[in-house]
Amino acid sequence: MPINSLKHIVTGIIANVDAGKTTLSEALLYQTGNLRNLGRVDNGNTFLDTDQLEKKRGITIFSHQANLEYNDLSLTILDTPGHVDFITQTEQVLSVLDYAILVISATDGITSHTRSLWNLLNHYHVPVFLFVNKIDINTNMASQILSQLKSELDESIIDFSSDNLLEDVAMCDESLFEDYLQTSTIPDEKILSLISDRVIFPCYFGSALKLDGIDEFLQGFNHWTQEPHYSDNFQAKIFKISHNDKGERLTWLRILGGSLKPREEILPEQKISQIRVYNGEKFSTYPTVNAGQVCTIPGLINTYPGLSIGENQADTIPTITPVLSYALDPNGSDIQTCLKALHELEDEDPKLHVTWSEHLQEISVQIMGEIQLEILEQILLDRYNLNVTFTKGNILYKETITNSIEGVGHFEPLRHYSEVHLLLEPGERGSGLQFENQCSLEVLDKNWQHQIISNLKAKEHLGVLTGSPLTDVKITLLGGKASNVHTVGGDFRQACSRAVRQGLMMLRENNNCQLLEPWYRFRLKVDRTQIGRAINDIQRMHGTLDEQQVEGILTGIAPVSEMYNYATNVRAYTHGNGTLELEVAGYYPCHNSTDIVSQQNYDPVSDLENTPQSVFCSHGAGYTVDWKDVPTTMHCEYFWNGMN
Repeated sequence: MPINSLKHIVTGIIANVDAGKTTLSEALLYQTGNLRNLGRVDNGNTFLDTDQLEKKRGITIFSHQANLEYNDLSLTILDTPGHVDFITQTEQVLSVLDYAILVISATDGITSHTRSLWNLLNHYHVPVFLFVNKIDINTNMASQILSQLKSELDESIIDFSSDNLLEDVAMCDESLFEDYLQTSTIPDEKILSLISDRVIFPCYFGSALKLDGIDEFLQGFNHWTQEPHYSDNFQAKIFKISHNDKGERLTWLRILGGSLKPREEILPEQKISQIRVYNGEKFSTYPTVNAGQVCTIPGLINTYPGLSIGENQADTIPTITPVLSYALDPNGSDIQTCLKALHELEDEDPKLHVTWSEHLQEISVQIMGEIQLEILEQILLDRYNLNVTFTKGNILYKETITNSIEGVGHFEPLRHYSEVHLLLEPGERGSGLQFENQCSLEVLDKNWQHQIISNLKAKEHLGVLTGSPLTDVKITLLGGKASNVHTVGGDFRQACSRAVRQGLMMLRENNNCQLLEPWYRFRLKVDRTQIGRAINDIQRMHGTLDEQQVEGILTGIAPVSEMYNYATNVRAYTHGNGTLELEVAGYYPCHNSTDIVSQQNYDPVSDLENTPQSVFCSHGAGYTVDWKDVPTTMHCEYFWNGMN
């Protein structure tokens, strides 16, 4: 465990699959004397891939922790999965990192997954060190790869082993360059701040397997990192939930302020029984952990990845979402036992989004791709002795809006009263649902306003075209009405849900609702004689090619529904020589929305849990008012000028 004289840094090692990420972790641990023997992924004896399934597959499936000391550096390493199907596991870790180490394979260069990881690092504003691995295979490729990194990721990626280091750094900042011309030097403190502010990105070269360049990287990482400043008040971020072989539920967190001791209560009515610090699969218990450190607490409930603890701390909302839904075939296993097991796995990875249909007697899960599905089946067999399979998946659609509207919900059965007015506006692509409050205290008391906003955030809002989740919409509370006598807490939950749905129905009537589907970003490499065939396939799949193409390589975007089985075709017509890389690009307008809406045959009025209808009261009895008639029956006038 680090002592005060050591600089404590938490880093995550991330990479595309087979880039050598776990091998680099192994090399760092071995080179610093923290491992006696150097393990190999292909031998299944690495320090960090501790799960039997990881050893069997030769890939990292779960994030793992290791600790090392080097000179005055105490380093916590969080090794993350490299396969694209497990990118949600990687994303969970990013919010607790001081720095990331992005591993690039010299033989593979920059892949689609590398770009996705780079964008995630930018989203979480994580400073990045790059390690170009496997450079021993072709030592002449360093300058070529550096040029590719600069052109495809960021111009400010700098070779920190270069003789022109200071000049290269100065070129990234105009004012700094002027100072450099006068002094021919740059203070270390300035370079440290440029790295931590993501202005520049140090790059090193080597071979993790052969331990080439590892010393230079360790020296550079130690010299060019700085420990962050922490608050004295306790703060923490949870980034992982797991279960050990004894069935213990483990909560993994990073302390971001203050300190933590056993028997303290960091969550309501939940006292800490024990504090563990893991190193590979082994752990030690500690009487206290301080700001900056990573620890694990057994036995906590209702914790989840992204949960923030402490004052003024916001939860981390993940950006990556699965795009496929599969139904479970129990193969004779008890369906409720399967459901219980899957809920435990969902506890570890909330993006599984396990759902149970009472009507269909069916369990469904949401996943990123086929490899994750195979792993899920194997985990259910190994951990729970459930020999199950999953049937062909469905595309996970979403819905949004293309115009603004003021939606109104009224809930007034006998002895209840509430009315809510909400402004629904199109949001930026990928923004999800955003909530704002512009209601005056003269219109609604603060308590009622808080309840409305809380209820809006707590509910999964569905669109009215197919009943798919609503996204990329800004919802603003404009006003409403309460009764001093009859309004109770649950009334506004009913009213605000009906207001959202009523607004959506009005937009649908004017064709201002839009169905979205997931699209892949693809990189297709084929022989030049097969380019014509590939272009025809992409056009047939309603894909769009990028304007600039590299010879023999096609890049662009295409609907997941059309392309997710295309790899089989590529292998066939290229006789195994072609390669197809797929990354989820996000949600875009559905290419065949009319067909999908017709197939789904969703009736939003019949969806009683998400009804657009309002309830009014007359002569001592409640009665239902159709969503179309709410504007002529509501008790408040419209608040938004666009409705007046």
